[in-house]
Amino acid sequence: MTSPSAATTARQDDCDLVLPCRDEALALPELLRSVPAGFRPIVVDNGSRDDTARVARTLGAVVVTEPRPGYGAAVQAGIEAASAEYVAVADADGSFDLRDLAGLLDDVRGDAADMAVGRRRPTASGAWPWHARAGNALIVAWLRWRIGLTVHDIAPIRVCRRTDLLALGVADRRFGYPVELLQRATRAGWRITERDVTYRPRARGTRSKVSGSVMGTLKAAHDFWKVLA
Repeated sequence: MTSPSAATTARQDDCDLVLPCRDEALALPELLRSVPAGFRPIVVDNGSRDDTARVARTLGAVVVTEPRPGYGAAVQAGIEAASAEYVAVADADGSFDLRDLAGLLDDVRGDAADMAVGRRRPTASGAWPWHARAGNALIVAWLRWRIGLTVHDIAPIRVCRRTDLLALGVADRRFGYPVELLQRATRAGWRITERDVTYRPRARGTRSKVSGSVMGTLKAAHDFWKVLA
């Protein structure tokens, strides 16, 4: 389901921005107002119990409902709803500075890369908890050793061509999605560039489903290793 006002202006933009969301109503106002020119936000409501969908529509975003739980399910629904040549994906919790997307898009649009990803650079000590950072480092080290991955983060924010991404056939619908994406892209010979991106504490009043607790990180790690097995 889309917002009519957003749909009528969609093709003024050349990159759709997929924002998977679950209970991010408090983060969306500031986040959506910070979307750079040229990017059309697509908010994927993945079982929110708050006003995520209503807030997103009020602010002019396209809204897609994905009832199947899981990060990968939400991302896939957003990609399928997108129609621009390029597609970006970012968390909707306010932890990223969306202005960093412009550089990533430049890499892909300028044919320097098939996919451009962000490497998180925390701006505060609490932005990236130790258990989440340690899990990320372990997964990336394994991929770098096993398949020659060239990046240092699990692509938490990224840009590529929509048709290329769909053709890649990423199948995971849970937290393992970005790991499978990197694995498939590397094995397919994709050129992947990496840029430092700002990573700050998430919006006040919201809580991460992954890094917000040790248990959340362990569940995500389980999904990651299932993909790698």
